Amino acid sequence: MTTSEQPERPTGYWYDNSDSVVEILHALRRFRQSDQGMRRRMSVDMAMNESDMQALQHVVISTSNGQQATPRDLARFLGISSASTTKLLDRLSASGYLERHPHPTDRRGLVITATQHAHDELQARMTGMHRRLRELAATVPPESRQAVVDFLTAVSDHLETEGGTRSEGSAEGPDVAAILRPLV
Repeated sequence: MTTSEQPERPTGYWYDNSDSVVEILHALRRFRQSDQGMRRRMSVDMAMNESDMQALQHVVISTSNGQQATPRDLARFLGISSASTTKLLDRLSASGYLERHPHPTDRRGLVITATQHAHDELQARMTGMHRRLRELAATVPPESRQAVVDFLTAVSDHLETEGGTRSEGSAEGPDVAAILRPLV
């Protein structure tokens, strides 16, 4: 087979880069890389590893949603063992970010709360970023906002099923084409 007889390959690794849908996927990839980089920088700036940062954010979000964060919930969220969770809580407690309290209804259990120090650190580092993200979100035309929400939700739902050796649901994922239709 000569070079001219070989099947045409996409210009990109996964997709033909001339497709406008692919532009959305490239922007989504860039967003995810930027978000991961921001989280790494924040973790380093707060002298903690990324799992510690995820744990702190989980505790803060759980509490702000009116839920009690427990070591068991945290272990499940992070996908780590109870021994690893104990070590993580020891680190975050020693650094002044988290406190352990007796569970109000389970005398053997604990509730984890973020300290005022943790809230102050997060507010100092993230208030400006969240303000700017809100400003950027406000630039999306009102008639397109639900389509953007639907697309990002579908992508999130799909990514939660990916990454293993056998991706569950990958053959019957969300109908992203239908979700994207209102955007173009």
